[in-house]
Formats: sequence, C-alpha cells, structure tokens
Amino acid sequence: MLYGPPGLGKTTLAMIIANEMGVNIHTTTGPSIEKSGDLVAVLDELEPGDILFIDEIHRMPRAVEEVLYSAMEDFYIDIIVGQGSESRSLHHQLAPYTLIGATTAAGKLSAPLRDRFGIIERMEYYTIDELSKIVFRSANVLNINVDEEGAHEIARRSRGTPRIANRLLKRVRDFAQVDNKDTIDFDVAESALNQLQVDNAGLDHIDRRILEMIIELYNGGPVGLKVIAANIGEEQETIEEVYEPYLMQMGFLKRTAKGRVVTRKGYQHMGLPYPEES
Repeated sequence: MLYGPPGLGKTTLAMIIANEMGVNIHTTTGPSIEKSGDLVAVLDELEPGDILFIDEIHRMPRAVEEVLYSAMEDFYIDIIVGQGSESRSLHHQLAPYTLIGATTAAGKLSAPLRDRFGIIERMEYYTIDELSKIVFRSANVLNINVDEEGAHEIARRSRGTPRIANRLLKRVRDFAQVDNKDTIDFDVAESALNQLQVDNAGLDHIDRRILEMIIELYNGGPVGLKVIAANIGEEQETIEEVYEPYLMQMGFLKRTAKGRVVTRKGYQHMGLPYPEES
C-alpha cells in the first residue's frame, strides 16, 4: 500500500517495482471497479507473478472490497452463479500475484482492507535538491537547456511534488521560447513563475485566496471547511486533499477542533501583521 499526497510518484513506483521484478503490471482504478464481476475479470487476467495496481483504492465499493479479501490472502475468489434457489458458489483459484494499492486518503480505507497489506508506506514531499535532480532529468528528456539556478528556482516553487515540478518546467520552457531564451536560468524561471502567479513558497492564487479569506473575513480563523469552500468556490474535497496539506506542511495553516486557523508564519508570508502585533 502506497499512500500520500497526489503527484509524488505512487504510480511510477509501482511501474518501477514491476520492471525490477520483470513481470507485467495491470493497472486500474477504484472507481472503475463498480461491481464484483469487474474485479473478477481483472483478477482472472493475471499471470503468475504479475502485479495488479489499483489507484484510488479507497474509492472501491465495499461489496467489491470484500471480494478482494480472499484474493489477497489466499489467491482465490468465490463467485455466486445463478439466482434465488438455483444460486451456487464456485471456488475459483487465482494465479499468485502482487497487489499494489495507491491512495491519497489512507484514512478512508476500511481497517480489514488496510490490515491485509503486508507493506504500508507513506510517500513524503520531496526536498528541493531532490526536485532539482528531477527537473534536470526531465529537461534532458524534453531537450530543454536549464542551468543549476534555474532548476533550483523551479524546484523551490514546486510544492515538494515532482508532478508539479515537471508541469512548471514545461510552462517556464514556453515563456523562454517566447522570449527567445536558449537556457532557463534563474531570471527566466523567476519571471515566468511570477507571471504564472506561483510565489517563492510554491503557493498559487488559490492557496493565497484561502489564506486571504480566512484573515480578512474571519480574523485568521477558526473557520470550517464548508465555509472556506463556499467563499472561494472550490469543492471541500479539493481543498482538503489538494491545497490544505501543503499549507499545513509549510506551517501557514493549522487544523483545530473548531476549524482552520492561519498561523503567524502564514500572516508573515502574506505580508500582514499578526493580530497580536497590530
């Protein structure tokens, strides 16, 4: 089981595991497995040693999840054939396989499913140095010239997330091409990212709207998630899973029993005086 914020490489890691094992990998998602028959069809395609990767596994229906229990522990599934008095159970043996589940919300997994995974690992945000290496590698793949300071600036504003680093690299490349720059250096990266409204801490305009709204309308909080979502026009789930984790990781926002509160560090980042200092 791999869990953690989106964009940290859970799917990529599953692909790497399959490559190192020298086996095939079959990928699917929790929402796409709507009924038990869908899962049975996927499991039946597996060859001995194959990997089954289920992304967003926490969104798999509970009835389907229960079928997976025996498939995980003992490599078999029981299929109910027929209806009513004519129904009967068929015991179907499966080829030995490896299941890798990925989720951004480990807390939404049921305890019986979570406990059946032999290895449970959390994917952490990347350091700036790690992201700089990723930017250099992606630039080489995309045939983009980037120097050390340019890569560092892109990495610094990438929210600790490789997916965002790669996306920003492509957008900065676009700005460099428009300005006829052959190499992405610090000045090119800084100018492009400022125009993209990504600040020096990696916050975009939605992150800043959240902080500004809590500070200006609710004196820094506490504010409930539902109120935040209504004020900025975003879904509660999006705020909770996409924006809030990074704001909390950076120390700009904290979650209390009464709601979300902007920290002293959050006020400082927004260039506003903390209430005790005003």
